[in-house]
Amino acid sequence: MHPWPTSCHLEMPQGARRTITNFPSAYLGRSRTRSIGFPFCCLIRRLQFPRLLLLGVTCHAVVCSLWRPGLEGSASLLHLYSNKSNPEQGYCEREVRLASSLDFWTLSSENLIAVLPIDPVKENYVRKVKNCVFSIAFPTPFKSRVHLVAVSKQVLEDILDLDLSVSETDDFIQLVSGEKIVLGSIPLAHRYGGHQFGIWADQLGDGRAHLIGIYMNRQGEKWELQLKGSGKTPYSRNGDGRAVLRSSVREFLCSEAMHYLRIPTSRAASLVVSDDAVWRDQFYNGNAVKERGAVVLRVAKSWFRIGSLEILAHYGELDLLRMLLDFIIQEHFPSVDVKEPNRYLDFFSTVVSETAQLIALWMSVGFAHGVCNTDNFSLLSITIDYGPFGFMEAYNPDFVPNTSDDERRYKIGNQANIGMFNLNKLLQALNPLLDPRQKQLAAQILEGYPILYDTRFRELFKAKLGLLGKSKGDDDLIAFLLHLMEKTEADFTMTFRQLSEITQSQLQELSIPQQFWALKMISKHKLFPAWVSQYLLRLKSNMNDSDSERRKRMTNVNPRYVLKNWMAESAVQKAERNDFSEVHLLQQVLRRPFQKHSAAETAGYSSPTPSWAKDLRVSCSS
Repeated sequence: MHPWPTSCHLEMPQGARRTITNFPSAYLGRSRTRSIGFPFCCLIRRLQFPRLLLLGVTCHAVVCSLWRPGLEGSASLLHLYSNKSNPEQGYCEREVRLASSLDFWTLSSENLIAVLPIDPVKENYVRKVKNCVFSIAFPTPFKSRVHLVAVSKQVLEDILDLDLSVSETDDFIQLVSGEKIVLGSIPLAHRYGGHQFGIWADQLGDGRAHLIGIYMNRQGEKWELQLKGSGKTPYSRNGDGRAVLRSSVREFLCSEAMHYLRIPTSRAASLVVSDDAVWRDQFYNGNAVKERGAVVLRVAKSWFRIGSLEILAHYGELDLLRMLLDFIIQEHFPSVDVKEPNRYLDFFSTVVSETAQLIALWMSVGFAHGVCNTDNFSLLSITIDYGPFGFMEAYNPDFVPNTSDDERRYKIGNQANIGMFNLNKLLQALNPLLDPRQKQLAAQILEGYPILYDTRFRELFKAKLGLLGKSKGDDDLIAFLLHLMEKTEADFTMTFRQLSEITQSQLQELSIPQQFWALKMISKHKLFPAWVSQYLLRLKSNMNDSDSERRKRMTNVNPRYVLKNWMAESAVQKAERNDFSEVHLLQQVLRRPFQKHSAAETAGYSSPTPSWAKDLRVSCSS
């Protein structure tokens, strides 16, 4: 039997004190430039740039007076001039600049507020919320001084159009810590529900996250900015609205690491830490300890998840369900015609396909999400809500990174099945909007999920082994290797990486150099020579291939470095002593996970798991 599931079986079952800061208007010329074509001729005229107004957040406010209608937030950095290099083309150029300050950099919530209903209750207290998608909720600033300890240069520059130097300003730190907000944006907390560990949990929502606005960048992409750990909201339940440094370091690092592994994911722009005390019982054993509060600025195209629709269907808010679905389709599913009567079927089909793709990608790098509840499954099929995740070290299809998962529901080998379960819950939420024929078709779409997953899983693992074309025995070859890995407890990441680096002649002779320590572990199994023989025979069927090309191809899909829990824990332990050097090192290494990095080798990131980390545990407590 294949030790790694490749088929799925459906489980059934206050007035605000306003601190207004005016910034100088002499902005242009202080930042780096790049010219791109502007596709029509334009008149040169003085541009009116909005000033950035930061509001000091001292209490929760009724914000109607602060809402200024406008487009999505953007950087007003356009300098128009005649095309001197080629004036006969008859068009102007546009200089796109990375902002060197936040003076003219704006966010807006209007894209959401103008379409989706907002909770009419403006006070911020925990309550049952109905007939809306968002509640207005302001972040709660830390009482102590905050420190910016890490930023993603790539997110700032490539997504937010901000020069890295902006992160050194007080304005930036105040923004990303929740101390101040940008005028024109209204902070929101999202209402959603969900099935947690297979059981309906009713209202959940953003209990410690604030969507501080939408930014439209120079590529025309809209990105939603969300602070995590920024204080209580109406959805905080019994929580304090905070996140601790330990979990925030993990989320910051893993969000970026997954992106560079080419896996769809939310991104992390910054990490700030305070000296505010936050008490957490990490392993739910009655031993609460004092930790430090932290905030991560997360960005994603959307934070809507399956639970966003479930809560509306559960309470029979069908007009709102239809409104939200149409909004999501209009904004995020360009291949679906929002005017088409079968649009919800097309939407569902896309989510089913992309969810199968996402989970297969997780499996290809040995990633276990840890908490695959429906409220943690994105409708855009990106990885979100990094909690007790883990990258599998010794290959084990029963690997569970989350010690809170007593029933091992979310073990790595069950993630594809859980994807099926979650998609079935999505279908149940859509059913009230479908006619009988559409319901039947939707059920057939869901039934196709296992084939979609199997196909993508096979493609990914064939690529990991450098196999080209098709062969009847490919599934058996993959399963055979995984079986040997399981029996020898070989390291998942390094086994495939070392197969990418070893030559066919070395394999043929069964002379495994000491540097390939993961392969040496497998080579102790009596069936290893038989697998090698089958593998080399299969490689011979690769058309127009060479051993050097095979190794080049494989090293491009098999990472040398992933964020194993012991690496994250080492960085966390240092961070808790105000030493963020390993956080920064991991940032550098994980940005190029397929390339050998001398500092990473010195740190042991491609070596066997150290003995101190053998029994390392993580939990939902964050």
